[in-house]
Amino acid sequence: MHIDLTLRRRVLPVLIASAFAGAGLHAQNVRPPKAQLWLDVSTGTMAGMPEMDMPAGMGGALAGMMGGGAGRGGAPSTYGMARGMNVMPPRVVDVAFHNSLKPGAEAAQVIPPGMRMGESLPLLPVRREAAPRAEREPGEVPQDVERPKGRVLIYWGCGEAVRPGQPRVIDLARGSPADFGMAFAGRHAPDRGAKVGPNHVLYPNERNTVVLPRDGSLVGEHQVRGEGVPASMKFTLAEAQNVMPAIQLQTQGTLQDSVSLGWERVPHARAYYLHAMSGNGSDMVMWSSAETPDTGMGLFDYLPNATIERWTRERVLLGADVTRCTVPKGIFAPAAGAREEATPMLRMMAYGGESNFAHPPRPADPKAVWEPEWAVRVRVKAHTMAMLGQEQGAAGAARAPARQRGEEAAPPAAAAQPEQQPGGIPGLPVNPGAILRGIFGR
Repeated sequence: MHIDLTLRRRVLPVLIASAFAGAGLHAQNVRPPKAQLWLDVSTGTMAGMPEMDMPAGMGGALAGMMGGGAGRGGAPSTYGMARGMNVMPPRVVDVAFHNSLKPGAEAAQVIPPGMRMGESLPLLPVRREAAPRAEREPGEVPQDVERPKGRVLIYWGCGEAVRPGQPRVIDLARGSPADFGMAFAGRHAPDRGAKVGPNHVLYPNERNTVVLPRDGSLVGEHQVRGEGVPASMKFTLAEAQNVMPAIQLQTQGTLQDSVSLGWERVPHARAYYLHAMSGNGSDMVMWSSAETPDTGMGLFDYLPNATIERWTRERVLLGADVTRCTVPKGIFAPAAGAREEATPMLRMMAYGGESNFAHPPRPADPKAVWEPEWAVRVRVKAHTMAMLGQEQGAAGAARAPARQRGEEAAPPAAAAQPEQQPGGIPGLPVNPGAILRGIFGR
């Protein structure tokens, strides 16, 4: 036995080392590109509301009004909006560029005329802002935190009826802090965006915040120019990398009934995902279109192609050919005796995928070293939001169903003129502030 153990201790490390050495003979030596550009493109809308084009400079101003602070990595508030659920402006183009040959040096992205945003987009260094003073010392445990109350009720899957075994209930009042964390745990989109720092240059920025117009197109040749930028940094975008059309979502049904959701197929969409949430008394109710009991809060971001394919197979995402889904009956119906009725908010994603370009291309010889002069990653997505319990057409106004309002259904022509609530924006059928308050019943 002693001899056998001795042999194992001596032979096994040799075998393991040999296996890794053998695998290394076929692994290509890939080095980081000298210059890397990230281009994120997003289309965001509110279902049933007319699209609002915004003049230059309004994107950043609106972000500040809505409470948007600095972007990721201390970037200006106008950069990083593409990764969120932004709807004003509807089309967002974010550019981040890192040039290891001249880190942080100003550059420019020459764009095709079809973008209608000028001849080029200036790429400027990250503007650093003073960090706010911490109210507590690091590691200090707050003493004024109130224990959460109520429950989190989690539903999932498309269908008219609630499925057996649902909802998954998490009692926040009785559970531990770990239970609270579990309520919002689940799948998260892999972070493949730019880790913005002082060596990056960005668009939009304080010099230029022009937004992509409704008829703007990214299709065509792009080039990055600047000090130290490789002269070969030119790439051509096709329709697959273009801004995605808006999601044409329609909803029908009251909160007491099952709510029918339908949409037209979005060109170049690889998968879809829907998620709704609302307050109901002291409870929080969540639902998703996934076939898995996940809160789904971490899926509202860009996804790599391989992740989209895997999660579609696992039925976390709906396939590209799916155009209908139903919210189960009554899960968002107001609780008996509720003093105020909350408005469930639905969010929907259409994942357009990710495209990568590099020069020179990867060598066919696996033994050859590959060190690209430059690389470009382009990501596209579309998203929309809707208030459940209000019938919403693809291009019409959002209105509560006629039977919920206690009146006869109006003919299509009568619904052409959107209603405006006090404090709303002219031309919009609802007040955006009421939407946010409606989520939590406030």
